[in-house]
Amino acid sequence: MRRLGPIRLWSVLIILACLSCQKDTKSPPNFIFILVDDLGWRDLGCYGSTFYETENIDRLAEEGVLFTNAYAASPVCSPTRAAIMTGKYPSRVDITDWIPGLDPKDRKLLGPQDQDQLALEETTIAEYLKRNGYNTFFGGKWHLGSEGFFPEDQGFDINMGGHEKGSPPGGYYTPYKNPKLSDGPEGEYLTDRLTDESIKFLQENGDDPFFLFLSFYTVHTPIQANKEHVGKFETKLKGMSDNTVRKLPEHDGSTVRNQVNADYASMVYSLDLNIGRLMDELEQMGLRENTVVIFTSDNGGLSTLPENWNPPTTVLPLRAGKGWCYEGGIRVPLIINGPGIQKSTKNDVPVISMDFYPTILELAGLPELPDQHLDGLNITPLLTGQNKIGRSTLFWHFPHYHGSTWTPGSAVRMGDWKLIRFYDKEKTELFNLKEDMGERNDLSATHPNMVKDLEAKLDSLLFDTGSKFPVVNEPGSD
Repeated sequence: MRRLGPIRLWSVLIILACLSCQKDTKSPPNFIFILVDDLGWRDLGCYGSTFYETENIDRLAEEGVLFTNAYAASPVCSPTRAAIMTGKYPSRVDITDWIPGLDPKDRKLLGPQDQDQLALEETTIAEYLKRNGYNTFFGGKWHLGSEGFFPEDQGFDINMGGHEKGSPPGGYYTPYKNPKLSDGPEGEYLTDRLTDESIKFLQENGDDPFFLFLSFYTVHTPIQANKEHVGKFETKLKGMSDNTVRKLPEHDGSTVRNQVNADYASMVYSLDLNIGRLMDELEQMGLRENTVVIFTSDNGGLSTLPENWNPPTTVLPLRAGKGWCYEGGIRVPLIINGPGIQKSTKNDVPVISMDFYPTILELAGLPELPDQHLDGLNITPLLTGQNKIGRSTLFWHFPHYHGSTWTPGSAVRMGDWKLIRFYDKEKTELFNLKEDMGERNDLSATHPNMVKDLEAKLDSLLFDTGSKFPVVNEPGSD
């Protein structure tokens, strides 16, 4: 047997050492953030729906952590989207209403004037990841400003469909009438198209770390059925005994009690099929094992409207829906899975939109930016089996009127206790969510000390975040 000389032996050892280092060095994780518009807490099979069918999303939950007490930062879209991008409470970035908002001039109060765009001075999560070598993609609904404040101005390399509008201007079938998305072939469905664009991005950029933010317009109004799948749910509905709309009163409006809208069900089903397509592509490209997937909604489901309207879904047993600071308007689905994250796990620790920013940085192995994401907490301990993150209090501030019949108000949760303050009605309500998740039993009269404590907490948070308040609508006011 021929023996290697000392020089050749040394060379071989160096090569083997280098290969060993390459093998041990892990690539930074990829991120796919899926944000669904107006998806309710009970709109998925894994959250209790029996009418809607979400096999692929349910599988995401089986492969990761499902949160039962996840919250949007606001009961409406733009503030929550700003909170996700910045890691700050909506009040702190002065976006507290959907853009541009309702702002009626004939009500008891006048809502405060807030910003119509996310300030460029904020370092968005996309900007920070891009600076650290990530390719960034945005697809779908933006709703955080017009020209000059689009996704490409806020850290995204590619923008497919993100502009100032909150609902798809051309509906869900091409032509889309979207300045940031070209029209497709006749019959193309928007949810399919946005997934196609996301898959194309993966195919062209999958060799490098990526941050893919897929912000579906669905299931926002207009409720426009997927023609390919709606028949499935029309047939299913006919076989159900509870198949007509039932309601219950909610202040000046009413809330739907049952899931019986076949058009909406087909939209949810189309969403689920496209999630499956996206995950299949990850698998085929060999990227699934190194990709963190975050799936959530920007606010509660649209279940509460004026009495003469029929909202498309329900989130019962939670109270009310989109636009309200009752649980139905702010508690949302949240599923996270990926490398090192527990599987088939439910976690009931309250988390909120601002937490995504520092959590993504931790998972990416990047330094925190505490001055930027100062209202968010790193929730990675909850992804690995722990049940504490060191926070006891969350709050929501929605000082505007809303088409859901909500009137200006704020809310705070501390532990199991939650207080809601209604500025227009000049009253507060107190609930124990552990005993009454449906918020039907107002305990404010029997627990005055708890009311006092929570009001003090709320006032402190409102002051700390620079929150603006509605004012009395006096003659001559504007």
